[in-house]
Amino acid sequence: MNVAPLAGLRVVELGGVGPAPFCAMMLADHGAEVTRLVRPGAVPRPAVLDRGKSVVEVDLKDPDCRDDVLTLVADAHTVIEGFRPGVAERLGLGPDDLARVNPEIVYGRMTGWGQTGPLADMAGHDINYIALSGVLGSIRRESDRPIPPLNLVGDFGGGAMMLAFGLVSALLRARATGVGAVVDAAMVDGSAALMAMTWGFAAEGRWSAPAGQNLLDGGAPFYDTYTCADGRHVAVGAIEPQFYRELLHGLDLLDEIDPRDQHDRDSWPQHRLNFAARFASRDRDSWVEHFAGRDACLSPVLDMNEAPRHPHNRARAVFGTDANGFAFPHPAPRITPLGDRHETDTQGDA
Repeated sequence: MNVAPLAGLRVVELGGVGPAPFCAMMLADHGAEVTRLVRPGAVPRPAVLDRGKSVVEVDLKDPDCRDDVLTLVADAHTVIEGFRPGVAERLGLGPDDLARVNPEIVYGRMTGWGQTGPLADMAGHDINYIALSGVLGSIRRESDRPIPPLNLVGDFGGGAMMLAFGLVSALLRARATGVGAVVDAAMVDGSAALMAMTWGFAAEGRWSAPAGQNLLDGGAPFYDTYTCADGRHVAVGAIEPQFYRELLHGLDLLDEIDPRDQHDRDSWPQHRLNFAARFASRDRDSWVEHFAGRDACLSPVLDMNEAPRHPHNRARAVFGTDANGFAFPHPAPRITPLGDRHETDTQGDA
């Protein structure tokens, strides 16, 4: 049985696009009562971001509406805003304004650059924020230009999910102390934090090569993608020696590649050629079937049409469908009470 750990939590979402609404969606997914305030005539956004929310039209620039917002806030636990620094204050809805009606309020601020610093007032998007944090420069093939990882790292990983974590942490503190807090979630900060392990590798001398030549950035032939005979792809992540040996066995390469040379960087170019030639000899699904049941860390690279239909995703109900038949991802993570450990699908379709 899934539980709603945030049941009873009241959230007011003031505005923003992308990460701020996604953060509020996550809270709503886990039981929070979220009221999204939207200006009249606002451009509609993907409905999935508003699932579980109440949407109320309010013109935040209208002084007559300010008291209505303050009434909502007085009974809320947290507020989320995604404006540029200073905008909420000019509207009379900044942290100090709201603290006067609710001293326990936890005020979540979602920006790209942060509330302070020389770039705080500048425009930007995910690609700009992760460029500054060092993430984008690390995601590229050797001698090629960086590849934007959609807007997952800045907007949603380093932004929305960091804000959600910060809000829940501050709410626990507010419950214990009776004092609210301001959570400054900047995508530059958050995306940099997501690279903590990589920075650790660099400090230990284990990430010293240029981008595209390291263990996890496509430099290692056993952690990469390969093109199959049908033009589709497989992903290989055989890092541990036992999985690497199983990969070589499945590719019938044990006579050509010594598993003990796995981390010999001088051998990587030739090993990559061997892998590429083997994978090009069969179509993708044939390789997936060939490796079924083997711990070689090989998976098909699925597109957005294929992913909802994969047997594993179907068994876990990772995706659902809306009233129009379009797929969407279900809430994550799954939270169940101790003692109720069954992986039963209780989510269903929306």
